[in-house]
Amino acid sequence: MLQGKTALITGGGTGIGRATVLRLARAGAAIALNYAHSAREAEETRLEVESLGVACRLYQADVADDAAVRAMMAQAEADAGGLDILVNNAGRTYFVPHADLEGMKEEYWDSIFAVNVKGTFFCCRAAAAALRRRRGVIVNITSIAGMTGLGSSLAYSASKAAEISITKSLARVLAPEVRVVAVAPGIVTTRWVEGHEDHIAHLAGGTPLGRVAGPEDIAEAVYGLIVHGGFITGQNIVVDGGAFI
Repeated sequence: MLQGKTALITGGGTGIGRATVLRLARAGAAIALNYAHSAREAEETRLEVESLGVACRLYQADVADDAAVRAMMAQAEADAGGLDILVNNAGRTYFVPHADLEGMKEEYWDSIFAVNVKGTFFCCRAAAAALRRRRGVIVNITSIAGMTGLGSSLAYSASKAAEISITKSLARVLAPEVRVVAVAPGIVTTRWVEGHEDHIAHLAGGTPLGRVAGPEDIAEAVYGLIVHGGFITGQNIVVDGGAFI
């Protein structure tokens, strides 16, 4: 379904990003895999993609660095001859109880917003011209935290609300050439939540489908929006097993 397409996935070496890389690769998309610090995991993911007979190039860049993002996007487009899909998956959080107002330090706010909000915007802006040329699609990985105000910290929830807003704004700005959509996971079993079983239990309790999501559940939703969501833009699709219906 995606043969001849190129997809750039930020934070693509681990968790949801890695699952998305592999799902799009299995559909035939050439992969541009961004990572900031997870070099070993990114290389392991690249090898797995290439075992599927699909091209995969690695690009190291901190999405919070606008100059680095612009350079990455230009190089990725040049290497692949175009860009069709951007998945903004890179994210950051700190686990701070919401009632611990003093514990929500200014540096945590700055760090979370730099990656989750500014980083998403920087990537969208840097990729916009290339995506317009190919009538592409952007998928932002948001969170139900941005809708419920729950989550790992106040700053994280606020950053995801901002990312949902960016999705809506850019859906208008980049139309009709580029669709911009978002996937909002609930709790997902990635290394982010390792050691925070109380957090998992709190958010997963009572899920109608009886389990929490794996990264592959989110990747499948991303794939579906790219391939089958041709008339969907500006929407934030919740993938939480019905936890907050």
